[in-house]
Amino acid sequence: MNILEIILDLIYPQVCSICGKLNKKSLCNRCKIKLEKDFKFKKDNYSNDSEKNFIEHYYFFKYENLIRGQILLLKFQEKPYIYKTIAHFLENKRKYFEKLKKYDIITVVPISNKRLKQRGYNQSELIAKEISRILSIQIKTNIIEKIKDTPPQSTLNKNQRKENAKGAYIAKNTQKIKDKKILIIDDIYTTGNTINECAKVLVQNGIDRKNIGVLTIAKD
Repeated sequence: MNILEIILDLIYPQVCSICGKLNKKSLCNRCKIKLEKDFKFKKDNYSNDSEKNFIEHYYFFKYENLIRGQILLLKFQEKPYIYKTIAHFLENKRKYFEKLKKYDIITVVPISNKRLKQRGYNQSELIAKEISRILSIQIKTNIIEKIKDTPPQSTLNKNQRKENAKGAYIAKNTQKIKDKKILIIDDIYTTGNTINECAKVLVQNGIDRKNIGVLTIAKD
């Protein structure tokens, strides 16, 4: 358990973030059943899509109903403890993770330093660390860096989102991972522009597109 997790445990008692009831597992049985109804582990294949800088996208939910509300609270309402509810639910879905074990390294979509200071955490990183633990795959959070503080993608239309993501990221420390399979994790996949730009800077630094995959909690 790292320092952030210890602080979160002290500030926020473990509750089911959906209904608010105290629960040592951060997810009560009633709300777990509700999430089960929406759970759909899916994969989109982009092997033949030359505009994509990655070959496949896995996701657990459609961006709707309960999971949509949870992600919005985690991402925009500064409620980091919600990641524990999501993590506990995924902990019981280990059989679906088998397809992801082909990856050697997990990395995350970063947020800008300014946004990190404001929020205090990167929600995608919190979730990625739990997935890294479940899969027993090494996580590296220093491979992709966001160098521009851009407006949230959710506030922009489709064309604006594409422009907003351009030039916002750089790749670092890629010398020793050029032959590795890399899984990029984010919270939501909407237009895919953010993920595609992150994958693009990896490709530009010698990572084969065929070795890059994407995992998100939900897809819009």
